[in-house]
Amino acid sequence: MEQHNAIIKPSYDDRLTNDDLAPLKKQTWGSYNIFAFWMSDVHSVGGYVTAGSLFALGLSSWQVLVALLAGIMIVQFFANLVAKPSQLTSAPYPVICRTTFGVLGANIPAIIRGLIAVAWYGIQTYLASGAFLLIVLKFFPQLAIYADLRQYGFAGLSYLGWLGFMVMWVLQAIVFWTGMDAIRRFIDWAGPAVYVVMFLLAAWLISKAGWSNIDLNLGGIKYSGAAAIPVMVNATALVVSYFSGPMLNFGDFSRYGKDFTSVKRGNFWGLPVNFLGFSLLTVVCIAATLPLYGKLITDPVEMVSHIDNTFAVVLGGLTFMIATVGINIVANFVSPAFDFSNVAPKLVSWRMGGMIAAVASIFITPWNLFNNPHVIHYTLDILGSFIGPLFGILIADFYLVKKQQVIVDDLYTMDRKGAYWYSNGYNPKAIIALVPAAAIPVLCVLLPSLGSLANFSWFIGMACGLAIYWTISDKQPAPKTAGAASA
Repeated sequence: MEQHNAIIKPSYDDRLTNDDLAPLKKQTWGSYNIFAFWMSDVHSVGGYVTAGSLFALGLSSWQVLVALLAGIMIVQFFANLVAKPSQLTSAPYPVICRTTFGVLGANIPAIIRGLIAVAWYGIQTYLASGAFLLIVLKFFPQLAIYADLRQYGFAGLSYLGWLGFMVMWVLQAIVFWTGMDAIRRFIDWAGPAVYVVMFLLAAWLISKAGWSNIDLNLGGIKYSGAAAIPVMVNATALVVSYFSGPMLNFGDFSRYGKDFTSVKRGNFWGLPVNFLGFSLLTVVCIAATLPLYGKLITDPVEMVSHIDNTFAVVLGGLTFMIATVGINIVANFVSPAFDFSNVAPKLVSWRMGGMIAAVASIFITPWNLFNNPHVIHYTLDILGSFIGPLFGILIADFYLVKKQQVIVDDLYTMDRKGAYWYSNGYNPKAIIALVPAAAIPVLCVLLPSLGSLANFSWFIGMACGLAIYWTISDKQPAPKTAGAASA
């Protein structure tokens, strides 16, 4: 991310290039850095609730674990696919999109991914503020009156809520502003730190509840035999959908990988191994709340608030704050930073792109978004319906159409003879493929009659995008030139 690590050739057009979007001189991330990236992505309040909810579907624990493993292995497979072009060229996601959508058309997938990230950045910041407020009220209970929205509120959030939100907003901005290397260092220790506290929390809950009183089948077993298969398939699809956003722009991080083997190894440890371990810890903690508190508590912040030890509450609150900051930065800050910078590289740097997203996240009042299921349903779900098609089109183009050949220099030129100029900087075939491939998942969101397909919208969109684009594209590999990178 630093200026000295960028390769900018005289032929590169400044309308497509800046120090952050240009190829890297050195790619230094090893397997552990990629592993830590996924740890930060998994270890969050949202990840905790998602994993816990799967165990409450009415399946036995082993069936849930099979579904989890199947889902996360699908994520690992596709993460490896999308990682390769960026690792190969050291170019971030929006720049790689230029190979498929054209040097100007790449702004279409970039803006879509950026808008999704802005909304989720605000929501995750709001969720993290809950852990902060838990700590504040533990030491200053007299401030609780300012949490009353009716007496002390503005724009749908209490004064105390605003304090928590803005404190988390500023803390994340500070980490982000220090640069990509600082983000790498942050996620290198944040993920493992969450694991340590999760182990301690699980041990404490087990000691209080008693292992014999813990039932890992949270919702009771409602499905068995063949009846369990559709539920398991749904659970598998939910896992893939949960990771679909970070998976799409994983190239923003794999570009730093020193080699593709390191990226694949990091994906293995960070996804199937780490996710299963975290899920088991999660379900043990949730299951222990029933005998201990008389009800199942799936929100980790609420769980920590029930602990009568001040040190434990502070430690738990800080842990989930750090966890949410981790996922927010890697999934929802870095992505729009590159995406919005790609729109106008000469005017918008990586840092400015990230701050545009951060400021926008305040104005969408994410607490109102989060507290209104209909708004989430019709905005985030519709935007999310584009993730599968974009993924399918990118994969089809790189592996099936261009046979893993990328002319790096042509990613940064407005020359009409460039490989990615297509028609006035746009590839009509990619846009044509995107429209129908996204229409079906959008209909699954909008039409109740197609609601049963909603959980599979990523798969449907991805398959349609891949098939349509591959069908209408010319099956010719990109020419090998002096500026080409090949797998």
